[in-house]
Amino acid sequence: MSSVVCPGLRASWLNGWLAAVGATVLDSRIRLGWTVDRVPVAVLSAQGVDPVTALVSAWPDESELRDMPLAEKWGSAGELQRKVPIEAFAKRARACRGHRHAWTLSSTLTDLHVDEAGLVAHAPFDPAGPGTIKWLHHRLLKVHAQVGPSADRIGSTLAGQPVRVKDNGLGFDLTRLGSLADSSTKWIDPVVEELAFFGMALLPVRGKGTEGRSNRFSLRQRGWRLTADRKSLRFYWPAWEQPLDPLGIDALLDAWRPDDKTSWSALGVRGGWGTLRFSPRGTADTTRAFGSSRL
Repeated sequence: MSSVVCPGLRASWLNGWLAAVGATVLDSRIRLGWTVDRVPVAVLSAQGVDPVTALVSAWPDESELRDMPLAEKWGSAGELQRKVPIEAFAKRARACRGHRHAWTLSSTLTDLHVDEAGLVAHAPFDPAGPGTIKWLHHRLLKVHAQVGPSADRIGSTLAGQPVRVKDNGLGFDLTRLGSLADSSTKWIDPVVEELAFFGMALLPVRGKGTEGRSNRFSLRQRGWRLTADRKSLRFYWPAWEQPLDPLGIDALLDAWRPDDKTSWSALGVRGGWGTLRFSPRGTADTTRAFGSSRL
């Protein structure tokens, strides 16, 4: 096995964790484990190939991204905008069955949670954007255009020496924001952002799927749970020691319970984190972002 320790992908950083998972989705030969440090970092490994080389060869081109079922316009399956009527979602869902990226629809939208206007719900990891950038797919294409994947570029990101650019990214990473004393310019690493998008493949969104009025807690994306006071939802994620492929990670996420630490060691889990929401700076502040705290 060839392995790469990735100080640039910390388990305590939501986007870093999503990006590490996304690496295994992008190339299923890649396995993901985490170091046993106080702040674990990702360890990517692969049989018979260098993980960085594997990522470069598997990196999607623009035509592949534009063919994702989440795209605003996709074949003859109509058009999706930020507000998605249930009929438009159903048409797109039927058309994309069997598509390799069908998960881009099921990890961002669900018709199992529909509001009174007949609009389907967006996942917590599908926030509205500023101006005309209101769709996650638009964000992805903007990020992709700034990557130019190469072994040096991806290797620098994994090593914790990324090339950062001015952009809003996928729109939920806290580290893109400056402090009140800093410029309002947002900076991201597009390599991490694109990998994090693919990490969402293991995080489908759903709802109660019943008639009648739904509350905001009946919408769930995998990993999101009610807090102990039952007043809000948090996303929880683990770091594990053993190298796992996407199917192994999928199984572990099913079995792991953040509130049952007695079972963590049996799953190889060495740490867990939960999201902290960014507090808006005023009523006009529409910024959305997530930090983290260790469990």
